[in-house]
Amino acid sequence: MKKIEAIIKPHRIEDIRTELSQLGIIGITAWDVRGFGRQKGHQELYRGSEYQVSFVPKIKMEIVVPDEKVEEVVNTIRKTANSGTIGDGKIFVSDIGRAVRIRTGEENEEAL
Repeated sequence: MKKIEAIIKPHRIEDIRTELSQLGIIGITAWDVRGFGRQKGHQELYRGSEYQVSFVPKIKMEIVVPDEKVEEVVNTIRKTANSGTIGDGKIFVSDIGRAVRIRTGEENEEAL
């Protein structure tokens, strides 16, 4: 099993969720985050004054999938989140040693 973490632009979340559900992915955790990287923030205008916003709003998604689905999920997220501009995000893949469904006690892939 692998955990896929994707940091994406907020307006892409619904498109990604739709595409992943067509692949049979039924479990996604997502939350609002803020960060900066090469994008280095942006300028905003408030009451006639410009100011620098260093931390840009993003969405962080986490999905745990069986090993055989990793490439398909990563490619789907990459294609759907890609606008070709700076700040499209990043995808990280890491190993999961064990998963347990609390309600039933099912473990690993059965728990997904």
